[in-house]
Amino acid sequence: MDFSFNDDHLALREAVQRFCAGEYPVEQRGNRLTPEQAQHVRAAMAELGLLGLPFSADMGGSEQGAVEVMLVAQELGHALGDGAFVASTVMAGQVLTCLGSGAQQQQWVPGLASGQQQMALAAYEAGARYDWQRTETRAVPSGAGWVLDGHKTGVLQGDSADVLLVVARTAGGLTDRAGLSVFAVDATAPGVTVKGYNTLDNRRAAHVTFNAVTLGADRMLGQAGKAAEAVEAALDAATAALCAEAVGAVDALLAHTAEHLRTRKQFGAPLAKFQVLQHRVADIAIALEQLKSMACAAAMAVQAGEPVKRRRLVSAAKVLASQKGREIGMAAIQLHGAMGMTDECRVGHYAKRLMVMGQTLGDAAWHLQRLNATR
Repeated sequence: MDFSFNDDHLALREAVQRFCAGEYPVEQRGNRLTPEQAQHVRAAMAELGLLGLPFSADMGGSEQGAVEVMLVAQELGHALGDGAFVASTVMAGQVLTCLGSGAQQQQWVPGLASGQQQMALAAYEAGARYDWQRTETRAVPSGAGWVLDGHKTGVLQGDSADVLLVVARTAGGLTDRAGLSVFAVDATAPGVTVKGYNTLDNRRAAHVTFNAVTLGADRMLGQAGKAAEAVEAALDAATAALCAEAVGAVDALLAHTAEHLRTRKQFGAPLAKFQVLQHRVADIAIALEQLKSMACAAAMAVQAGEPVKRRRLVSAAKVLASQKGREIGMAAIQLHGAMGMTDECRVGHYAKRLMVMGQTLGDAAWHLQRLNATR
């Protein structure tokens, strides 16, 4: 694989770096954003073209691929930025563009690209762990439309989404891959209850309940019972973006930790002079290069679109990101001493984000099992 970047890639990365420097001050990174602050950031991201990055030009997008998404996610990870980029643009956006008709895409994609609308993918259910295909939520035909009943959990940015893309079963048994469909449901529709909550890393997710929600036939994306491949591809694209985000977070942790060891003194000498601490920093630097390579491999596999290879490389990257992310976060806190445990010290915020990313869309054990299944 060729991991080199062209001039357009470098220009994109520099533009996102400047954006993050202005919108995410170093001393505030990792703090919880108010709804007003979150909306301001989303508007700024839309103005820069980040929210429409993977969408077609006639829908207000830039027609960029997974490699460009990776570069943006890395810089957002470095700044602990959010803007619901992964949840709305990458994950829900890909489901919409893969399954949606021309009219459905015209209805929602321009709003996503402009930041005027937000979507979230509701795929996971309580008790199913990371097996999103284990779906009890069911939609049954009713007149010219459908009636939706069920419960979804861990919906990223679900309480700020205007439209929820809900994975529901229209045929088959509990764990069947066939029979899964996707419906676009307004978050304020009668029968929809959204209960948001804070995550460990100061972000938002939601539990969503659907109680006899009536949907028109035009609210189904794609053909009935044939949504599994598109949903899996979108989840893999989002997982690859999370791996890239982990690269940015680890890069920032390495810089913070190295600077601390250079400036903090003990026994009259900088901590960086102690060989055992040099070894710890070297371990982080080596892990960072491994994470970069695997994030690139995952992004290129997503862009290539070959399902088996995509599953294998995305899961391999997520295993490494989940394992190394937690280890590096804990090591950075330890190298900062007691101050690493305070909210004022940024390393704790990066460690929390890395731990949450390690559990999001499948932990190391789940992706290792999936990796072995695709060999």
